[in-house]
Amino acid sequence: QVQLVESGGGLVQAGGSLRLSCAASGRAFSSYAMGWFRQAPGKEREFVATISRSGSDTYYADSVKGRFTISRDNAKNTVYLQMNSLKPEDTAVYSCAARIWGTTSAKPNGYDIWGQGTQVTVSS
Repeated sequence: QVQLVESGGGLVQAGGSLRLSCAASGRAFSSYAMGWFRQAPGKEREFVATISRSGSDTYYADSVKGRFTISRDNAKNTVYLQMNSLKPEDTAVYSCAARIWGTTSAKPNGYDIWGQGTQVTVSS
């Protein structure tokens, strides 16, 4: 069973940047579509970005389009989320997820394996 471990979260001022990483164990990483989701206190889990197995296809939530970039390095079993121009409303726990069957998806229930999450806090 693949395991996902996120890192890179922290406290940043509005307008700043962070890069999140999600490291996967196991050898099948390149066969999984991957996604990033976030959940703020009192809110439901929200789609952020997704990337196909090869990395050729990416999709973003409208709220982060143009500011966030998802990428992956299959040789390193890692998916990244580069976050620029951060806003206080981006504050949340960010989790990566692996989708074993199928291609990219914006729906949380389309993913099979989840990491524990990393906190991102953006101060105004």
